[in-house]
Amino acid sequence: MSGMIPEFVIQALTALAAIFIFAVGAGVLTLIVLYVLDVSQTKQAIRRNYPIIGRFRYFFEHVGTFFRQYFFAMDREEMPFNREQRSYVYRAAKNVDTTIAFGSTRDLKPTGTIMFVNCPFPTLERDAGETSEVTIGPFCKQPYSTSSLFNVSGMSFGAISQVAVKALSHGAAKAGAWMNTGEGGLSPYHLEGGCDIVFQIGTAKYGVRDEQGGLSDEKLRDVAAHSQVKMFEIKMSQGAKPGKGGILPGGKVTPEIAKIRGIPAGQDSISPNRHPEVDNPGQLLDLIAQVRSVTGKPVGFKAVIGAYGWLDSLCAEIQRRGVESAPDFITIDSADGGTGAAPSSLMDYVGLPISESLPMVVDRLVAHNLRDRVKVIVSGKLITPADVAWALCVGADFITSARGFMFALGCIQALQCNKNTCPTGITTHDPRLQKGLDPADKAVRVQHYIKNMVHEVEVIAHSCGVPEPRRLRRFHARMVGANGRSLPINEIYPDNEPGAALESPAVQ
Repeated sequence: MSGMIPEFVIQALTALAAIFIFAVGAGVLTLIVLYVLDVSQTKQAIRRNYPIIGRFRYFFEHVGTFFRQYFFAMDREEMPFNREQRSYVYRAAKNVDTTIAFGSTRDLKPTGTIMFVNCPFPTLERDAGETSEVTIGPFCKQPYSTSSLFNVSGMSFGAISQVAVKALSHGAAKAGAWMNTGEGGLSPYHLEGGCDIVFQIGTAKYGVRDEQGGLSDEKLRDVAAHSQVKMFEIKMSQGAKPGKGGILPGGKVTPEIAKIRGIPAGQDSISPNRHPEVDNPGQLLDLIAQVRSVTGKPVGFKAVIGAYGWLDSLCAEIQRRGVESAPDFITIDSADGGTGAAPSSLMDYVGLPISESLPMVVDRLVAHNLRDRVKVIVSGKLITPADVAWALCVGADFITSARGFMFALGCIQALQCNKNTCPTGITTHDPRLQKGLDPADKAVRVQHYIKNMVHEVEVIAHSCGVPEPRRLRRFHARMVGANGRSLPINEIYPDNEPGAALESPAVQ
């Protein structure tokens, strides 16, 4: 009838009212249950004293990690990487304009600030040269020669996802850079892109271990048989956790990863805190000789530097045995290096930063007349052109980065690397989350990051008046001291002559 409410409308309203009453009742019941739980528990004082409301404290503490970098932190104040650093990598990887306007926001006054010394007559484009080629392992059956300046540091398949490994492999190949496998062994995804590869031998010997966990010559030969594998790196320690082996939570040890590593699936993968057979410099040289003899390829070691007297003992032992016995390269990791999982006590307090360890190692090689024989690779928070140029000034031959390439892949610094919940698909094995990372697209970004990095390091080099980056020297940069004045780096870390006595470096 006209003017009357249809029956189906009345039924719908009645149903909605019932649902509303039920929802309110369920909500009230839930609040009562939460209240009782909070006031009766004894583990968290906030919840006990402020039931229900106290729960928001933990929620805000969690989401604050993500909101801080977008809303509260200034461009250059966040740790471990600030917004300005991340933004540079994002722009370089996307191959968009990396110029800025108005003026720098960088504070030039803090102690340790680096500034490059521009030349009144900078290098013209017509005078610029190609990045010089460096040969590693001249006494090997298969030396490795490359002009690559900026390369992918060790990130294990397991610590990062298969799609991330694929993207890095293809991107490094496109840019002519090498890729370090990390200690997790050689996977098909490392080989897929066709890039040069540095195979890392960790303390657990993943990928080249026998049934007892020792080094297998047979498996070493199998790895060396891949033409893409150019060098072997013996990992002694890592910047973020010196004195402790790698940690891969059991939730990330899939059957595929377990097979590649030679370990049980689903169990925590904890590496020994050192190579059991290496207890002194002589035994380190023995291990290097074994791997080099079996593979015929260059072999070096990676270490974060803390105590440094052993470096002199190592160099003395090399001189006693002959320069052929020397490691073909040393990779120096910084105390502010990164990792997927490490105790905060090690990450925050142990080891020397690269600003101290790099000049120290270079100077010791020079003093022992081994600098030309042993190439120096440096890693640890070097993700911008200024970082790379500084390392070249001090004496590095090559720079590698892990977290820089994670940013190139889309990392948002969510700090979820030690879990299986990385929102960008980089450090997770959850297929749903991995869908967000397209290897083909990210490979191009990796390529752009490397190319733009090298180009801008060249810009710094040309401003300093040299034709190419590897011609940068310590006098091309200055460091601000405690008194607010800067000094040339070669006065803070004097250039040493072979045989010169060494002292520990100290910033003036």
